[in-house]
Amino acid sequence: MKIIAVIPAHMASVRFPRKILFQFHGLPMIEHVRRRALLSKAFDDVFVATCDEEIASVIRSFGGKVIMTANTHTNGTSRVAEAVKDIDCTHVVLLQGDEPLLLPDHVNQLVDAIKQNPQGESWNATGPIDTEEELDRHSFVKCAVSESNRIIFCFRRSPAYSDFEKKQTFIRKILGLIAFRKDFLQEIVEMPVSRIEQYEFIEQMRVIENGFTMTSVPVTPSLPSVNEPAEADIVLDYIRNIPVQENLLNTIMNNEFKQ
Repeated sequence: MKIIAVIPAHMASVRFPRKILFQFHGLPMIEHVRRRALLSKAFDDVFVATCDEEIASVIRSFGGKVIMTANTHTNGTSRVAEAVKDIDCTHVVLLQGDEPLLLPDHVNQLVDAIKQNPQGESWNATGPIDTEEELDRHSFVKCAVSESNRIIFCFRRSPAYSDFEKKQTFIRKILGLIAFRKDFLQEIVEMPVSRIEQYEFIEQMRVIENGFTMTSVPVTPSLPSVNEPAEADIVLDYIRNIPVQENLLNTIMNNEFKQ
């Protein structure tokens, strides 16, 4: 097996323009993600895939690897598929560039799941739902998970009516750690946009709606991503107040990450 990581990125975020270059402690958000991916030691290589020269220039200035892609992509999955088309690998891990709190341990758990079942089609790290309010917060995606850890449906607002404690046993938060067998990734991006994917803006639903398997890889804790400007302050609070995040920040800021 040869497993690589790709971070898709573009400047034109609807809810938070230019967010991918938003600075946390003097480093762009996406650079935090790239460095944490490298710290995991899980990948044969790590790339940023983008259509924006400004992003490419920033990543190259830090010694990172960039693959330029078309500017016509409507989601990160198709951008990554283009980026890896001619790269020699068996599996691709898509890392969302708006997850600056990414834990290398979570990366390793996802890669371990791939190694345990290399013929699987796709995997997604999922985290626990901690508060009832999160079930209806539309800014991040949730999923229903079967007892065999198969993701059976994704949604933004909960369709479930059972008690919150029961919901916590089968509803989990979709995290920005998604993996595909490379040949399956190339296959799925050639399929038409599925109905729920289109209406709900949830990329994972194309896999599920077409009858393929997306495996939940449970990790803990759930960590906030940056979908809207207000969530940047939440991330900063985590970095200041969570010891593991503070330690990672010190490592990231005090070492070079040239590839």
